[in-house]
Amino acid sequence: MKAAQKPGVIINLGSASGLYPMINDPIYSASKGGVVMFTRSLVPYKHQGIRINVLCPEFVETEMGLSVDAKFVDRVGGFVPMQMVVKGAFELITNDNKAGACLWITNRRGMEYWPTPTEEAKYLVRSSASRKRMSFKALVNVQLPQSFEKIVVHTLSHNFRNATCIIRAPLRLPIEANHVLVKVIYAGVNASDVNFSSGRYFTGNNKDIGSRLPCDAGFEAVGIIAAMGDSVRDLKVGTPAAIMTFGSYAEFTVVYHP
Repeated sequence: MKAAQKPGVIINLGSASGLYPMINDPIYSASKGGVVMFTRSLVPYKHQGIRINVLCPEFVETEMGLSVDAKFVDRVGGFVPMQMVVKGAFELITNDNKAGACLWITNRRGMEYWPTPTEEAKYLVRSSASRKRMSFKALVNVQLPQSFEKIVVHTLSHNFRNATCIIRAPLRLPIEANHVLVKVIYAGVNASDVNFSSGRYFTGNNKDIGSRLPCDAGFEAVGIIAAMGDSVRDLKVGTPAAIMTFGSYAEFTVVYHP
């Protein structure tokens, strides 16, 4: 559709097990949860005339549905009629306002969009105008030590524990121009950490890659600005910061700020 520049509607088939845990089949529940979140993340395609939605029915009388304990199916209201699933599909096709929408279909409650507007409002990112009105109480004094600990990759291995170690490094001051020093509060753990520690994100042969070691580990973190280079005028010490850069598995890390 995008290549042909033609509008259209795509309906992904999810499941109610993607909205709440299914303890008897966690892998299926996780995969359907991925379908739901993948679909909801495709809202921007609406601007190109492509609406992508997802249907999430409870148990439908299919070969797979019949394999579920009948007593459990009865407790949730019985099998959802196929006619209701088809009706839900037409709802997502004909309602031009729905993009990235998840339609939950049950015998108990009928058809309803999930999450509800009230639930969705709890985590939606505010507009830029709203963010400008938000204020943070800056921590004026951030204690800067002479050294700090960080995790580095010292040998290439898919085993992250074996590939890394904790070292203590000097904290070099003053901070260079166009750079800020961030005191890390939380660091994000990624599956890609093992790809990084095994050298998959580097180019060249093993000898070339090995010459770059040791290198700082970690991709993302949140913290507060602890110090700044002289040319940084639009930030303050103590301001919260979210960063995506190599070296986030550390107590402090330096980030470029144009």
